Amino acid sequence: MVEILRTNDIVLIGFAQSILEGAAIPVLVADSHISALEGMIGAFPRRLLVPADHAAQARRLLTDAGLAHELRDAAAR
Repeated sequence: MVEILRTNDIVLIGFAQSILEGAAIPVLVADSHISALEGMIGAFPRRLLVPADHAAQARRLLTDAGLAHELRDAAAR
Protein backbone atom coordinates (compact mmCIF):
# COMPACT_ATOMS: atom_id res chain seq x y z
CA MET A 1 0.00 0.00 0.00
CA VAL A 2 1.15 3.50 -0.85
CA GLU A 3 0.14 6.65 1.01
CA ILE A 4 -1.10 9.25 -1.44
CA LEU A 5 -2.86 11.71 0.85
CA ARG A 6 -2.64 12.73 4.54
CA THR A 7 -5.04 15.19 6.14
CA ASN A 8 -7.27 15.98 9.08
CA ASP A 9 -10.01 17.19 6.72
CA ILE A 10 -12.65 14.45 6.79
CA VAL A 11 -14.52 16.02 3.88
CA LEU A 12 -11.38 15.93 1.73
CA ILE A 13 -10.71 12.30 2.66
CA GLY A 14 -14.30 11.37 1.79
CA PHE A 15 -14.14 13.22 -1.53
CA ALA A 16 -10.85 11.59 -2.54
CA GLN A 17 -12.06 8.17 -1.41
CA SER A 18 -15.23 8.56 -3.48
CA ILE A 19 -13.27 9.50 -6.60
CA LEU A 20 -10.97 6.51 -6.27
CA GLU A 21 -13.69 4.01 -5.42
CA GLY A 22 -15.68 5.30 -8.41
CA ALA A 23 -12.73 4.30 -10.58
CA ALA A 24 -12.59 0.84 -8.94
CA ILE A 25 -9.32 1.61 -7.15
CA PRO A 26 -9.09 -0.14 -3.76
CA VAL A 27 -8.73 2.43 -0.96
CA LEU A 28 -7.84 2.17 2.72
CA VAL A 29 -8.37 5.11 5.07
CA ALA A 30 -5.79 4.54 7.80
CA ASP A 31 -5.80 6.09 11.28
CA SER A 32 -9.46 7.12 11.16
CA HIS A 33 -10.23 5.65 14.59
CA ILE A 34 -7.26 7.22 16.37
CA SER A 35 -8.05 10.55 14.70
CA ALA A 36 -11.56 10.42 16.15
CA LEU A 37 -10.27 9.51 19.61
CA GLU A 38 -7.79 12.36 19.84
CA GLY A 39 -10.45 14.95 19.12
CA MET A 40 -9.25 16.29 15.77
CA ILE A 41 -6.46 18.41 17.27
CA GLY A 42 -4.26 17.43 14.35
CA ALA A 43 -1.95 15.00 16.08
CA PHE A 44 -3.05 11.99 14.01
CA PRO A 45 -4.14 12.82 10.47
CA ARG A 46 -6.02 10.29 8.39
CA ARG A 47 -4.06 8.68 5.57
CA LEU A 48 -5.40 7.51 2.22
CA LEU A 49 -3.63 4.39 0.97
CA VAL A 50 -3.90 2.58 -2.36
CA PRO A 51 -2.14 -0.52 -3.72
CA ALA A 52 1.22 0.34 -5.30
CA ASP A 53 0.07 -0.84 -8.72
CA HIS A 54 -2.81 1.68 -8.63
CA ALA A 55 -0.85 4.63 -7.23
CA ALA A 56 -0.09 6.36 -10.55
CA GLN A 57 -3.71 6.12 -11.70
CA ALA A 58 -4.95 7.34 -8.30
CA ARG A 59 -2.61 10.35 -8.44
CA ARG A 60 -3.83 11.21 -11.96
CA LEU A 61 -7.48 11.02 -10.92
CA LEU A 62 -6.96 13.18 -7.84
CA THR A 63 -4.89 15.68 -9.83
CA ASP A 64 -7.67 15.90 -12.43
CA ALA A 65 -10.10 16.55 -9.55
CA GLY A 66 -8.04 19.56 -8.45
CA LEU A 67 -6.34 17.90 -5.50
CA ALA A 68 -2.74 17.92 -6.77
CA HIS A 69 -1.66 20.23 -3.94
CA GLU A 70 -2.93 17.70 -1.37
CA LEU A 71 -1.01 14.69 -2.71
CA ARG A 72 1.93 13.24 -0.81
CA ASP A 73 5.21 13.35 -2.66
CA ALA A 74 5.82 9.94 -4.21
CA ALA A 75 9.47 10.14 -3.11
CA ALA A 76 8.45 10.70 0.53
CA ARG A 77 7.37 7.07 0.91
